Amino acid sequence: MGETGNRLFGLAPEAKQKLVKRMIDGRGSRRSQPPEAEPAAAEPDRRGGPVQEAYLRFDQLPGYREFDLQRAATRHLGVENPFFRLHQRVALDTALIGDREYINFASYNYLGFCGHEAVSSAAREAIDRYGTSASASRPVSGERPPQGRLERALAQMHGVEDCAVFVSGWATNVTTLGHLFGGRDLILHDALIHNSALQGAILSGAHRRPFPHNDCEALDRILSTERRNYERVVIVVEGIYSMDGDFPELDRLIELKRRHGTFLMVDEAHSIGILGQRGFGIGEHFGIEGTDVDIWMGTLSKTLASCGGYIAGQQALIDYLKFSAPGFLYSVGMAPPAAAAAHAALELLRAEPERVARLRERGKLFLELAGE
Repeated sequence: MGETGNRLFGLAPEAKQKLVKRMIDGRGSRRSQPPEAEPAAAEPDRRGGPVQEAYLRFDQLPGYREFDLQRAATRHLGVENPFFRLHQRVALDTALIGDREYINFASYNYLGFCGHEAVSSAAREAIDRYGTSASASRPVSGERPPQGRLERALAQMHGVEDCAVFVSGWATNVTTLGHLFGGRDLILHDALIHNSALQGAILSGAHRRPFPHNDCEALDRILSTERRNYERVVIVVEGIYSMDGDFPELDRLIELKRRHGTFLMVDEAHSIGILGQRGFGIGEHFGIEGTDVDIWMGTLSKTLASCGGYIAGQQALIDYLKFSAPGFLYSVGMAPPAAAAAHAALELLRAEPERVARLRERGKLFLELAGE
């Protein structure tokens, strides 16, 4: 390429590299941009004058302008957009995109239950009997047998009294944390906790404080000084952190929550089907009783080959959520075929623990080969 081709928006190659690095690392935080890149917001006209046009256009939102700059830069560099790629069949260990087969490292289908005939058959049978939707909130008239069967099976897996399934995994964390805790409470969460837990904490109005990733000593120090200042305190962690692939010391967290008098919430979204001899999650991995954790949260879209989320725990917790949590009370009930598919996948998990062992063997091999 000539001199012009090597320049991006008139930038020399060195500056171009800095821009690309900024987009990757910080996505161009507003504080890091030079003053001329984004002018300061004008003081609103409080005299009743006409509203500025920029406040009536979505393409003038600061976030959109940043996104549009990144999109223009990648086009100029000839980088193909990797997002929203159209898959042409079930996403298993391989994917078909544009009539070409690829090895698939970007799927939740950890044990291959999505596309399994038993799972698909259960969904088809539920469609034939109940249709494609519950067509109402469950307390009103959206209650269907597949939902209850799934909840009982999930509660049994975790060794607790009951369970409530929600139509979205993300919304499960948001509505549960947002509903259970309030302004006099404290939500302590791992620094790498999922966005859904963060949004739920914000919605709750509770005080929120992160602790360093998987650092129980730091958490202990925070609790030693802060616990007395709040009514309810909940520690929120994940069973497996999806971006890092590691997991917390659950036995240590249980000891801390008992000593300091807090609740413990574990997000099992990525650990069901992965940890434990039968794939029952981090609780099975550590050999603890299900009742040692106050709030079990999980999703149905990963190993369980469906869509939605759940909360499992004491009867009082589940009753309260089912009758008053906005994300359950004001949402349509889980679609019967989705509930039936998840239940069938859970039955396969119980019946075929060799899938879990094989997954771990392959993960170990991948790490060894990557290290070499």
